[in-house]
Amino acid sequence: MADAKIEKLQTAVAALDQISENEKSGFISLVSRYLSGEAEQIEWSKIQTPTDEVVVPYDSLAPPPEDVQATKKLLDKLAVLKLNGGLGTTMGCTGPKSVIEVRNGFTFLDLIVIQIESLNKKYGCNVPLLLMNSFNTHDDTQKIVEKYANSNIEIHTFNQSQYPRLVVEDFIPLPSKGHTGKDGWYPPGHGDVFPSLMNSGKLDALLSQGKEYVFVANSDNLGAVVDIKILSHLIHNQNEYCMEVTPKTLADVKGGTLISYEGRIQLLEIAQVPDAHVNEFKSIEKFKIFNTNNLWVNLKAIKRLVEADALKMEIIPNPKEVDGVKVLQLETAAGAAIRFFDQAIGINVPRSRFLPVKTTSDLLLVQSDLYTLVDGFVIRNKARTNPSNPSIELGPEFKKVGNFLSRFKSIPSIVELDSLKVSGDVWFGSGIVLKGNVTITAKSGVKLEIPDGAVLENKVVNGPEDI
Repeated sequence: MADAKIEKLQTAVAALDQISENEKSGFISLVSRYLSGEAEQIEWSKIQTPTDEVVVPYDSLAPPPEDVQATKKLLDKLAVLKLNGGLGTTMGCTGPKSVIEVRNGFTFLDLIVIQIESLNKKYGCNVPLLLMNSFNTHDDTQKIVEKYANSNIEIHTFNQSQYPRLVVEDFIPLPSKGHTGKDGWYPPGHGDVFPSLMNSGKLDALLSQGKEYVFVANSDNLGAVVDIKILSHLIHNQNEYCMEVTPKTLADVKGGTLISYEGRIQLLEIAQVPDAHVNEFKSIEKFKIFNTNNLWVNLKAIKRLVEADALKMEIIPNPKEVDGVKVLQLETAAGAAIRFFDQAIGINVPRSRFLPVKTTSDLLLVQSDLYTLVDGFVIRNKARTNPSNPSIELGPEFKKVGNFLSRFKSIPSIVELDSLKVSGDVWFGSGIVLKGNVTITAKSGVKLEIPDGAVLENKVVNGPEDI
């Protein structure tokens, strides 16, 4: 049955002239794997907690060399790759998410460029920046990258694969049924970074420049900066792969975690967990760490494994609907590749290396006085004594960046805030200070304005009389 489906699919895919032969064969092989149901069930009893040899505590790493020349030598072996395929749709933006302004008028991309520039300048090294785009973000990113033409940094862009969405009913690609627009296609997740790096020719180019490692991270994670200590450790110990993990808080219960399984280190995602064990997976007692998606990978190892077609990461089925038609996207995640590399490790890093901006609530944190900006690095304010960030829940009125910005005359001071919940039609004046636990709820149909200079400490505000 599966064979007949695949044959039919191969014929249909062969006729799609929008994508390359590499993309066609990659797609067919992904679907074949999915249909053969080779997803091995995790045997819960075999899961072991990784030791400190496998998930190395950050504090136990040797300090980086103090010598500038020695540091330059290390950095000259490095390339930085940001996953830039995502659109800012959740935050109400139309283009690539990386061009949302984060702080002082700088976008994610500006900050990344400034950081790498200052490294190159400080050590006289040449760390290139690669951006992996999707067909959704390619054109916009090309235009944006032009503004960095005179900067002290080599920027390369390449596209991840473009795969056709599959119609669930008959397993035919959506574009074969006349859906020729963008919605007939999808980028197959960031697990695709390895074959795409190779197929684009960028991998061989990096190797020919003497690069040995690539540091891969999401472009929206402001904490994912180059760390010389980690790089030095990997080169010294010849680790082919390193995943940065950080201690889980209750906000991270869905994040994937590292386990030792049958003698190898592997990523365990919530989707792989048998229903009976989901609560155990979410508890922060047994699984104390989660994946930040900051990954350090040896380039020669990527080449070896991609050429051998050995990177068979777990497939994540992502059902969608396009114009009432049920479709399926099959995706993979880069973190899941950890089990195919030799000497793979995790490093348990400080939380400061994980500062993603997924929502406007996250944006509020990084635009506030909780952080300052130094050389493109977002540095946490030492005046805040609590190691964890305040929990912030803004209502749907604040969901889009434009609306969020218009509702704050200036971002309130939140250094002493523990939690903030805002719902309804709320507007903030300038110079407001929030402390402790603050809940602000505008009654339905009522506009609630928080006046300039208001100080709210441990307050529940339902109307002007409560301020």
